[in-house]
Amino acid sequence: MFDGHDLKNFDTFLKEHGLNSDPDGVFRVQNGVIHVSGKEFGYIITRREFADYYLRAEFKWGEGTYAPRQGQARDSGILYHVQGPQKVWPTSIEFQIIEGGTGDFWMTDGGALTGINGVRVTGPPGSALKIDRIGKGPWNNVTGYRDPVGEMEKPHGEWNLLELVARGDHVKQFVNGKLASEGSEAFPSSGKILFQSEGAEVFFRDIRLFPLNQ
Repeated sequence: MFDGHDLKNFDTFLKEHGLNSDPDGVFRVQNGVIHVSGKEFGYIITRREFADYYLRAEFKWGEGTYAPRQGQARDSGILYHVQGPQKVWPTSIEFQIIEGGTGDFWMTDGGALTGINGVRVTGPPGSALKIDRIGKGPWNNVTGYRDPVGEMEKPHGEWNLLELVARGDHVKQFVNGKLASEGSEAFPSSGKILFQSEGAEVFFRDIRLFPLNQ
């Protein structure tokens, strides 16, 4: 999906500039890594849609946090099964990436999922609702926060492995080799995949997608 050289498999979208207009270089490829400045809300999004796949990517945090999330927990995410018009944020299910809560689900703008407790959650139009990851402790929205009970991220500045298995309408999210979240009856169950810029500097590398046989 990302060959370490360019973003040819992606479009960019920024809330203030729209599709494929990134005058300030929010998204840059440097030394085989995607550098996301976080200074504007938006994303890179695949040009293709996908279903039934295994996705792996590595991420690490940079230093900066920016308005409107300056001083808050560093935040990003991988939104998948993305459908509908480009906007912040489109109909999808999110693999949350946030200090103290990486691995949570978010259902966005009509996206829906049934958690392992059997409760179905649907994101309201123009908004989102969360399902906490397995074993998550208390959370505070401050820069540098780490879960005192169930932290899954490595220390700040180290690379973390994220893995997503989407088979039919069933999804599993793994953080550093451990199951973080699982759900079924996903809606949508296919679509594009995007990587967020959401007020924090973040780096992505080794993004790979493998089709699964049904």
